[in-house]
Amino acid sequence: MYVFLTDDWMDAARELRAKYADRLPDVTVEVKINQVVTEVPFGAGTIRAYIDSSDGNLDLELGELDEPDVTLTTDYETVKAMVVDQDPTIVMQSFLAGKITVQGDMMKLMAMQTAIPPNDASIELAAELQAITS
Repeated sequence: MYVFLTDDWMDAARELRAKYADRLPDVTVEVKINQVVTEVPFGAGTIRAYIDSSDGNLDLELGELDEPDVTLTTDYETVKAMVVDQDPTIVMQSFLAGKITVQGDMMKLMAMQTAIPPNDASIELAAELQAITS
């Protein structure tokens, strides 16, 4: 098991993504999201990550995009629940509780929630991500 967002976790997540790449549905909305993750329990306490779906995939990487559509700021536990547990109610509850701040194109962010049609491969990938995450 790997600690979420560490280099080891990112490497393992990339390997899983590659394993399922040919079976995952295309993302139907192009969006570039920077994420500022606070209260990280390791390193300097803040991590910058991004999601870019412009190639039809939904990949999470460390770093940041120069011209994002949206920038989300949230704490480590919330982003872990969003990415690993993939529970849409967590996103809404966290937003309403003020745990997520959004700068940029809110419409693109909202469209992203319905842009990823689940299939068997995406469900299996999510389960494997949960299994490798501590």
